[in-house]
Amino acid sequence: LSRQAVQRAREAFQSGRTRPLEFRLQQLHALQRMITEKETEIATALKQDINRVRYDTPLLELIGIENEIKLAIDRMAQWAAPRPVEKNVLTISDEVYIQPEPLGVVLIIGAWNYPWALTLLPLVGAIAAGNAAVVKPSELSEYSSLLLRALLSRYLDKELYPVVTGGVAETQDLLRLRFDHVFFTGGSTTGKLVMEAAAQHLTPVTLELGGKSPCYIDKDCEIRVACRRITWGKFVNCGQTCIAPDYILCEPSIQSQVVDCIRLTLLEFYGADPKCSPDYGRIINQRHFNRIMSLMEGYTPVVGGQSDSSQCYIAPTVLKDVPPHSRLMQEEIFGPVLPIVTVSDMDDAIRFVNEREKPLALYIFCNDKKAVKRMIEETTSGGVTVNDVMMHYTLSSLPFGGVGHSGMGRYHGKHTFDQLSHQRACLIRSLKMESVNLARYPPQDRRRARRDKLNKIRRLN
Repeated sequence: LSRQAVQRAREAFQSGRTRPLEFRLQQLHALQRMITEKETEIATALKQDINRVRYDTPLLELIGIENEIKLAIDRMAQWAAPRPVEKNVLTISDEVYIQPEPLGVVLIIGAWNYPWALTLLPLVGAIAAGNAAVVKPSELSEYSSLLLRALLSRYLDKELYPVVTGGVAETQDLLRLRFDHVFFTGGSTTGKLVMEAAAQHLTPVTLELGGKSPCYIDKDCEIRVACRRITWGKFVNCGQTCIAPDYILCEPSIQSQVVDCIRLTLLEFYGADPKCSPDYGRIINQRHFNRIMSLMEGYTPVVGGQSDSSQCYIAPTVLKDVPPHSRLMQEEIFGPVLPIVTVSDMDDAIRFVNEREKPLALYIFCNDKKAVKRMIEETTSGGVTVNDVMMHYTLSSLPFGGVGHSGMGRYHGKHTFDQLSHQRACLIRSLKMESVNLARYPPQDRRRARRDKLNKIRRLN
């Protein structure tokens, strides 16, 4: 099935159907209509998949998708236009430009934690750039995956943008086939397998991975406000966000205050029992529930710690004085557990971050602008937000992506368009003025004579 879908998509692409900008605009308008008309169904699917609150769905996924579609519709002509570039003395009368062109057939492998945004945002860029795209949603968010398949075939061109559902076997089948780009969102273990499979066809990849995103709190900042923002970012979607703050770094002197502020914020957000809160989610499945529970073994939570496996429920949990080399600090938590690791000062925090893999995001809470600049200069990460969490993701003008272990490539807005286009170098000249070219042709003595003549003219000037 997947082979046929890919074959049909390639034939449709080769027919030239996606080349006219009008066609791409029409597809983007249809996608926009789908989001508007089917918002309720989408929210219901997410409620079934991950117990996502109905009001969170527009905020966390749909508004972002709609904004990207609007931006692509407004700017596509500009993005796709040939860009003239600088010329030198030998090309002064030539036409020289960069022409963005479609790559061909793109494979988009989505993730279960934000099953709409993480498949449709790359798709918007793929459509705008004139590609065909095979969409493979995650089988773990089953209701969203089936709804996406039903809706895309109803709203978009069926041949150019097929949806292939299924599990690991289906994804492996797809990866054996040849694509012109693979866009993957998920964990680094699977990311390596995707890259390995793509290498067989010399196919370029965008890998949107994750990792442990550190969150440093300086002792001289409004700790109450910082903790409110961190609590939201960590526990929204039940901690299952690739750019959620993974752990907190702070000095021992403020650790208790940080814990108290998070405890108070949790009470305000989710009430005395988050399990009864309509605003608190659940873990995607039993396997992930067990994985997160085992990471917490041996710790006494200072906040939360309750769980119910029948509901895949884990309460918002905070652990303090976590040893830097514990298992909890080795792998991405991807759940509602927030460890606090103490450091002696900002230098120590910088050292701590740099001793580990490059993270997808880094969060710094600090009032001292100079210190903030220094922390940014002396560390690296996919993105940085200062005095808040996750907000860099919401801006289409900023490239979103990882570095090193947290991924490669970038997207959002024009960055997606560029990532899924080939920047073709073009030089067009006329067949006149052949005398200018004599200096480059053999025989050598004619070249030398011409060079001497040029030098003589230079000396006279």
